[in-house]
Amino acid sequence: MADAKVIPFDDDHRSRGSAASRRRGAAGRRQGGTRPPAAVGEVQPLPGTAAAREDDPVTGEDEQPRERAADREGGLEQRIASGLAFLRRRLTGDYEVDDFGYDEELTDQVLMSLLRPMYEKYFRVEVKGIENIPSEGGALIVANHSGTVPVDGLMMQVAVHDHHPAGRHLRLLAADLVFVLPVVNELARKLGHTLACAEDAERLLAQGELVGVMPEGFKGIGKPFSERYKLQRFGRGGFVSTALRHGAPIVPCSVVGAEEIYPMIGNAKTLARLLGFPYFPLTPTFPWLGPLGAIPLPTKWTIQFGEPIPTDGYPPEAAEDPMLMFNLTDQVREQIQHTLYKLLVQRRSVFF
Repeated sequence: MADAKVIPFDDDHRSRGSAASRRRGAAGRRQGGTRPPAAVGEVQPLPGTAAAREDDPVTGEDEQPRERAADREGGLEQRIASGLAFLRRRLTGDYEVDDFGYDEELTDQVLMSLLRPMYEKYFRVEVKGIENIPSEGGALIVANHSGTVPVDGLMMQVAVHDHHPAGRHLRLLAADLVFVLPVVNELARKLGHTLACAEDAERLLAQGELVGVMPEGFKGIGKPFSERYKLQRFGRGGFVSTALRHGAPIVPCSVVGAEEIYPMIGNAKTLARLLGFPYFPLTPTFPWLGPLGAIPLPTKWTIQFGEPIPTDGYPPEAAEDPMLMFNLTDQVREQIQHTLYKLLVQRRSVFF
């Protein structure tokens, strides 16, 4: 039998053509770094195949995991180095604290990290109107106060810290009781809180700080659940006088969701007097469930910052005008109350 004649099929042509193409492509990359266009009828290797890895080792499938692992290792090493440097500064005392006791580094790296899970995951706070807070210079943020325990001020601090484009910090004016409680006193100072008095507020505004004040005070957080979202009296308008002296804008702030975290259905006044508290709350869970009753309910929050009310157009003596202070105080209060009602109408559920 005569020897069979071998006839080459298209596969052999494609194999030789592909090999030639790889040689041309390699030469093209050495010369100009670009892949030549495919010839008509030439089969290009699919991404991830052996031919593709041989043709372009840079984009091989086993390179990306190694790069991601290297990035993770680099990021982990950087976090460890940053943490060790932070501990070294704390142990050696190489950090700054201002005249009020505010520790910006500790607040940014530790305290905000502790508050953020409650802010993001537990209360799921939605922030509106953050652009109404000035990017620089002193300003006074005036908010409603509620919730039996003053958690709303802390959530406001996280909202400003995490969402403001300029990364500003909110310095809260707190009641005397905060600064006589052990541990709470130190943490409040580290977070930037200071005594709710005109002198401290004016010093902070003069330094260009954002100052937060809740004029309702204990009347707001200690009111019964039946009066929720009804603003109490705003005092004598001392915050307006402070803003007028420094020409600082007043930014109204409305907080919805805090009223329901500890529904206050009663007040043990005798026990409150014995403990030196302004009130002793009785809720559906506290003190009946013991420590479990102290866990706040996971309500859904909304914090809205309203349009600022300017005060720089008034003469210096305006800070002593009682009628002007009354009018501005009433204007701020009405704006906060109106926004609260609007947010309550828009709210579909207390918890979702």
